[in-house]
Amino acid sequence: MNPARSAREGAESVENAAEDVAENPTFEAIARGGFVMSGLVHVLIGVITLRMALGGSSEDADQSGALRTLAAAPGGNILLWIGGLAMAALVIWHLVETWFGAKGKQDAKDRAAHIIKTLGKAAVYAALAVTALRFAAGGGSDSGQQTTELTAGMMGSAAGRVLIVVVALVVIGIGCFHVYKGASRSFEDDLRIPPGQRVAGAIVVTGILGYIAKGIALLGVGLMFGWAALGADPEKASGLDGALKAMAQLPAGTVVLAVIGVGLMLYGVYAVLRSRYAPM
Repeated sequence: MNPARSAREGAESVENAAEDVAENPTFEAIARGGFVMSGLVHVLIGVITLRMALGGSSEDADQSGALRTLAAAPGGNILLWIGGLAMAALVIWHLVETWFGAKGKQDAKDRAAHIIKTLGKAAVYAALAVTALRFAAGGGSDSGQQTTELTAGMMGSAAGRVLIVVVALVVIGIGCFHVYKGASRSFEDDLRIPPGQRVAGAIVVTGILGYIAKGIALLGVGLMFGWAALGADPEKASGLDGALKAMAQLPAGTVVLAVIGVGLMLYGVYAVLRSRYAPM
């Protein structure tokens, strides 16, 4: 048999197997659970942020703080295993969608945009899945401290500081995109809601407020990274928790923090609704 033909048939076989897995109803149901877990994490981050605004909280207002809170709850460890595996399935689905979605795009720019966006989503869910499974296994870490340590290691060179600035600009861009997506209601394009459903109103409200709140939080994270790079101070780059604590020091910071906390909780509710109405 021709080696090239054999390789082509092997690739087609793998592609068909991947498509079969992604379209399997059981796998799809598990992957949808990843949206639910993501929503729960956002709700918990929002609760911690709201507590911070109302008088302080001992937990970090980030993924680590949310997962640590969940791990300490009755049955939380089991939920972390289930949620972590569900998000891992969602990562696989996004990787498969990266390939098949790109194949369906005729324009090169549309194809590149789809690949970048979908791989970005896969990376976000992968990071959250790994963190959740680490907490479920009895480990866990402080994501803010890890970010500070990583930033400190990069501060030793000009190239490292430039890279931190690039990261800051990327995070700021993502934050602006979230604000735009919420304000323009373009998130509705990501869902398929049957006409006449009352839940449509809840999706619109939670989507608008949730995306805008998350965008503002990400803008804060990006600005802190930029500040850290320009001032050569890695302590400034401590992730979401550090950005929210910095916001609390601003005029009317308590009000801003409370609004962001409620908004993140609403984003979590939106993510849960998305598990039901997102096309897969």
